[in-house]
Amino acid sequence: MLTKKKIAVIGVGKLGETLIRALLDAGVVKPNQLTATAKHPETLEAKKGLGIRLTLDNRAAAKGADIIILAVKPQVMAEVLSELRSSVTPRQLVISIAASVGTGTIERGLGKKVPVVRTMPNTPCLIREGMSGISPGKHATREHLALTQEIFNALGRSLVLDEKHMDAVTGLSASGPAFMYVVLEALAEGGLKVGLPRETATELIAQTMLGAAKLVLETREHPAKLKDAVTTPAGCTIDGLLELEEGGLRVALIKAVVRATQRASELQRG
Repeated sequence: MLTKKKIAVIGVGKLGETLIRALLDAGVVKPNQLTATAKHPETLEAKKGLGIRLTLDNRAAAKGADIIILAVKPQVMAEVLSELRSSVTPRQLVISIAASVGTGTIERGLGKKVPVVRTMPNTPCLIREGMSGISPGKHATREHLALTQEIFNALGRSLVLDEKHMDAVTGLSASGPAFMYVVLEALAEGGLKVGLPRETATELIAQTMLGAAKLVLETREHPAKLKDAVTTPAGCTIDGLLELEEGGLRVALIKAVVRATQRASELQRG
């Protein structure tokens, strides 16, 4: 469905560039289908390597697009919507990847019955192993959802959820890679402590985390059941698990997701 669609990415910052590179690498779209915008000329100069059309003019980019992807920071969303208001029509699809900005806010900002879909991807989209939450606005149809999923499924996996869950998606899967890197780094440090070279320890645990995650997704087993399969009576793993429980790792990770979710909600209100 995307082969003939013109796509405008409003905001070619870190997240916008990640999305563009991933779409091109996945072969979902060709460079001549994409236009991206930035606020400053030096930003456009730095992004020339993308091989797509670049412009400072948000209105012009939006007018020529079938799909408009809003990849701007939440703090500037109101300004961008006001700028685009005269250019966007109900025949276009607006997809937002801005954290914490609701579809209602975007619809009101555009001032018309434009189909809006809110998404929350994460950075592993860059290597097509991402996870994206997708939530339709009031005027989005099944076709609009299908188009959005075609984009984000090419970058990994996606789930369609009620919008009330999107702050939790932000706190869990969007912030989650950072939490995983902390865990990965700590486990690699553990390998270093018991005598492994740093690069070896990092590779061992990175592949272990990848394999463990794939096992959950492919078997659909509860993580506790998979954990029990590794944990033998009076073995090494149970001693390690006891240390994790005494150190409060489980509670700390739960609290990290809760706090990140709360912050996502605060950004929307602020």
